[in-house]
Amino acid sequence: MMKEEKSKILSENLFPVVGIGASAGGLAAFEKLLKAIPENSGMAYVLVQHLDPSHESLLPELLQKVTKIPVQEISDDVKVKPDHIYIIPSNKMLVANDGVLHLSPRPEKGRAERNMPIDLFFTSLAEVHQAHAIGVVLSGTASDGTKGLKAIKDHGGITFAQDEISAAYPGMPTSAIHAGVVDFILPPEKIPTKLLEVTKIIDGKDIDLPPQDADVFKQILTLLRLRKGTDFTYYKQTTICRRILRRMALNKNEQPAAYLTYLRENKPEQDTLYQDLLIPVTSFFRDIKSFENLCQTVFPLIVKNKNNGDPVRVWVAGCSTGEEAYSMAVCFKEFLGNPSAGPRQRVQIFATDISEPAITKARTGIYTNSEVAGLTPQRLQEFFTKNNGNYQVNKELREMCVFAGHNFLKDPPFGKIDFVSCRNVLIYMEPYLQKKALTTFHYSLNPKGFLLLGKSETTSGVPDLFITAARNDKLFTRKDVPGRFMHIASQNSEQNMYNLNANPKGETMRTDFQKTADDIILDKFTPAGVVVNEAMDIVHFRGKTGNYLEQSPGKPSHNVLQMAKNGLAFELRNILHKAKKEKAPVIKENIPMQLNGSLRNINIEAIPLPNTVEPHYLILFHDNHVVGSQTPEVRSQKSTTKIKKDDKDLHIAQLQKELAQLREDMRSITEDQEAVNEELQSANEELLSGSEELQSLNEELETGKEELQSTNEELTVVNQEMISLNEQVTNARNYADSIISTIREPLLVLDKNLRVQTANSAFYKTFHVNAKDTEGILIYELGDHQWNIHSLRTLLEEILPQKSNFSDFEVAHKFPNIGERIMLLNARKMTGEKTKDELILLAIEDITEKATARKKIEDNFKSYNTMLMKSPFAFSIMKGKDMVITLANNLMKDFWGKGKEVEGKTLGHVLPELKDQPFPGMIDTVYTTGNTVYANEMLARLNHNGKIEDRYFNIVYQPHLEADESISGVITIAHEVTNQVVARKRIEESEARFRNLVEKAPSPICILKGESMILDVANEPVFKVWNVGKEALGKPFLEIIPDMKDQPFMGWLLDVFHTGVTHYGHEEPAYFTRENGEKQSLYFNFVYQPYREDDGTISGVMVLA
Repeated sequence: MMKEEKSKILSENLFPVVGIGASAGGLAAFEKLLKAIPENSGMAYVLVQHLDPSHESLLPELLQKVTKIPVQEISDDVKVKPDHIYIIPSNKMLVANDGVLHLSPRPEKGRAERNMPIDLFFTSLAEVHQAHAIGVVLSGTASDGTKGLKAIKDHGGITFAQDEISAAYPGMPTSAIHAGVVDFILPPEKIPTKLLEVTKIIDGKDIDLPPQDADVFKQILTLLRLRKGTDFTYYKQTTICRRILRRMALNKNEQPAAYLTYLRENKPEQDTLYQDLLIPVTSFFRDIKSFENLCQTVFPLIVKNKNNGDPVRVWVAGCSTGEEAYSMAVCFKEFLGNPSAGPRQRVQIFATDISEPAITKARTGIYTNSEVAGLTPQRLQEFFTKNNGNYQVNKELREMCVFAGHNFLKDPPFGKIDFVSCRNVLIYMEPYLQKKALTTFHYSLNPKGFLLLGKSETTSGVPDLFITAARNDKLFTRKDVPGRFMHIASQNSEQNMYNLNANPKGETMRTDFQKTADDIILDKFTPAGVVVNEAMDIVHFRGKTGNYLEQSPGKPSHNVLQMAKNGLAFELRNILHKAKKEKAPVIKENIPMQLNGSLRNINIEAIPLPNTVEPHYLILFHDNHVVGSQTPEVRSQKSTTKIKKDDKDLHIAQLQKELAQLREDMRSITEDQEAVNEELQSANEELLSGSEELQSLNEELETGKEELQSTNEELTVVNQEMISLNEQVTNARNYADSIISTIREPLLVLDKNLRVQTANSAFYKTFHVNAKDTEGILIYELGDHQWNIHSLRTLLEEILPQKSNFSDFEVAHKFPNIGERIMLLNARKMTGEKTKDELILLAIEDITEKATARKKIEDNFKSYNTMLMKSPFAFSIMKGKDMVITLANNLMKDFWGKGKEVEGKTLGHVLPELKDQPFPGMIDTVYTTGNTVYANEMLARLNHNGKIEDRYFNIVYQPHLEADESISGVITIAHEVTNQVVARKRIEESEARFRNLVEKAPSPICILKGESMILDVANEPVFKVWNVGKEALGKPFLEIIPDMKDQPFMGWLLDVFHTGVTHYGHEEPAYFTRENGEKQSLYFNFVYQPYREDDGTISGVMVLA
């Protein structure tokens, strides 16, 4: 149901909707842009500007003077129409929904919501209109519009920004450009021309492509698969086509063939198209209610079911740039920090994606201000640190998350997972891939593990694998049923690239008459039939099916049951149900039906088609009457005679047959009805979640500075509407000062006499001084002479005069206010072109923390080295092809028995006795393949003091990797298990002697194992008494001697097995049936005693008779 509703939205809005945002300086930009728009562009334009909430906007009247296109101020619930211009009113916020513009009150001052109307509208425009959305950011200060353009681009739309030269206030366009979310940078008057060019390519192409274009698109996907290893064959083809058309438009390729040529020759464009097809839409705490529900209900259940020491394992599949994974990590930290959560629990989050750039960004954990805008101030302060104007996830959270490139559709999945999150990934896949993904997640999850999907996603494709845990949050629980793996069928589309014209024209002409003849024969002599899919929809007709199928009145349908004539629907449903269940051909014969006014018998056959990706079935209709075999008179005479002769019997048989068929049909109908009810329930869930998805998010924080800046922008816009402002250009000095003030490292500008001319804010903040006590002062006299440093004098008075610049001059000094600091000084002399005044630029980088961290790393290395040397496991590192020993702890040296001085020697030199043993080969395998090798209870024959000793080890050989992940050697970890192996062999020998003793005993002795009393050991007297052969070994007692079922012996055996109390029998009679059928009675004295394993548990009963 959700899919149908979403399709309806797109069908009503197939024209582009252009959102245009501006702030200060926006009036002039609006006028230039609207003048260039033709009257019949076929697009709708929505203008959003920062306006003073206390004044009525004059924009509609002003802009109507420069364009003939109708301009109107938006009232609530206005339906968007092409070739119309809509303008936001003052003191309102605007969102798009279902092709309608909705207004909401503007946030009041002092509230914790940001006044970012452009971002809000662009984001909603992207969600509703998707690939038909276009965003334009014009003149303005700050960054409103950047986040919205990113949303439009992520959903497949096109984005524009005004160039910095023509923008009166370039802040907003520059922010969007630096964020990398702008496709075209143009002056306002040139934007409409480019809009028409782009939309002509994108919207001028029908998604149902002609065959030649469809073949080109297949070749494009093949090219990406060969380069990237990802097959987009079973992704939503509408989305794929739109994304390709978008790249064609950006590269000015109107024809798919031209774009394919360009793509083959341009690997960067291949990479860009590939990333575009991956649709990296994500954000922190997307749908906050879902995360709240996880903390309240899911996480407690997961932690409660974990054993002490076992980590909680989470898999975030399709994590994109990591926001989802880090949001999950924050939730776990907050949950585990709550005293009610119980003991501390270790959490491992595996986050995967097929986009390497996305994984790289996720690993660094660095995000822009707009990307963290959805976080609360408390979370931002607790879990993030400032990093060059951005925010970085703190180390503790980054260590919880492991990011890896991984394709969950074909790569081996993670195992023993407690919780899988895969939100808004499956919506871009066809049902076939969705089923594959869901079976993979079912395989990965622990019993009763949880699966979280997006609002428009469901597990209805695999109802036997998951049950709904929280319907509103799309949370599911794994059913405890056996897992199954689906293999992806990949089309060999590269054939399309190279074999399009493989058959010469002459060969085609030679085979045309053969094809024509074959078609005539098939048409005249093959039965009528159809091919249906699993949903019983007809996908192919064969022959003339008009006698059996026809369209019913009303809405057209391809469902074979709805098209069946004369009651054949019941028969077809039953036959198809049997064919699906048995996976074999099924035929139903002699089905009566009226054809052309006469009663005829037909046969219906359903055949499952092999080697298809999804199940398909061939249905054939056979007419029992052979045309022309008899004259009508003869057929009439025979028919009349037969009816008179067998009329009663035939009628009874026919009624009985129809009754059995009706019963089978009723059972099939009941099963189908249950399946339909489940589908309706799932569809209802999708409709409910889809309705929630369309609600707009408008809860963001705003700082006091941004509120003041927004107010100033609104006042500027009001003034622009009344008068024209003359813009003043800042001079070079102010520009330079602005640059200096934004540098985060302390910076000084000195004159030729080493007096401070200016300093940046970082210098004042770091060294606790102010401008009054700094500017004009000799550098050595700053701060009570705290800069009178000998090494600084050396740099400025001796080194710098000889050189024009000097870099990374390290100085260590103890300052009175801030303590011991280690600094890198960078100095450069600058001379004016006209005045020739000499200045010195002195940059100061505080590396105290880096030096401290470096020392900590060195100390940690020493600690790790000590730990390895004292480890209870033998440990060594060998490098190079010759396996030169670079490190070995004392335990390893003791095992080798060649003394302590082994470093620097090859393994073959230290242990020549290993030459003909398997160890060198195992080491070489690890070194050449990079695969870890595990070996248990390996026999090593070692030469100790001239004597060869047999010793057993559990060994792990793993590759030693350098920083660039190249293999440089092999790491050995060994543990000696000689004593355990020797002890086990002794036990095995003892057991063999016991069995030998039993077999040679003169009296019957046997051992029965388990509840079924399976015969495990027996000597020859037992076989003679029971009159059976040795094939009885491994069989249950009652199967060997059925006569014992009605005798007390089995009960006594089970009593001993369950209680452990020995049972004694004296002259007890036992009755046996011999081969000749005679009953034989034998009397026994016997003992039943419990048979115990090494750990004392009872595993059976020993019988001595």
